[in-house]
Amino acid sequence: MPAQFTVTAEPARDLIRIRMSGFFTPDDIQAFYAARAVEHAKLTCGPNRHLTLNDVSGMKVQAQDVVASFQALLADPAYRSRRLAFVVSRTLARSQLMRALDTRSARCFEDAATAEKWLLTPDADAEAA
Repeated sequence: MPAQFTVTAEPARDLIRIRMSGFFTPDDIQAFYAARAVEHAKLTCGPNRHLTLNDVSGMKVQAQDVVASFQALLADPAYRSRRLAFVVSRTLARSQLMRALDTRSARCFEDAATAEKWLLTPDADAEAA
């Protein structure tokens, strides 16, 4: 299944909503970087004050070079979110995500509604500790 993704900014909520599925190539990752930059430019909050909800439940197991690219993407300080939530399925792709997260603080959920509720809860930072 080829890669598909959407990146949508919700400036009123300081939220970036991402959905990713399929099998990514290096070209797909570059296209994702470009789409992410466009949507981040729409945010009105201060740098790194946004929230990110990324639904990767449709992701396939990725090649190791792609996992390394995602790791670099997550480590980029220019796009680091205040709080990061992933919607994941119970697959091998989940374990790849955990490796890509490396030292990033993030929470994983099995449904988008629970992830979004956690993201938008004012004291969620304390709950995540």
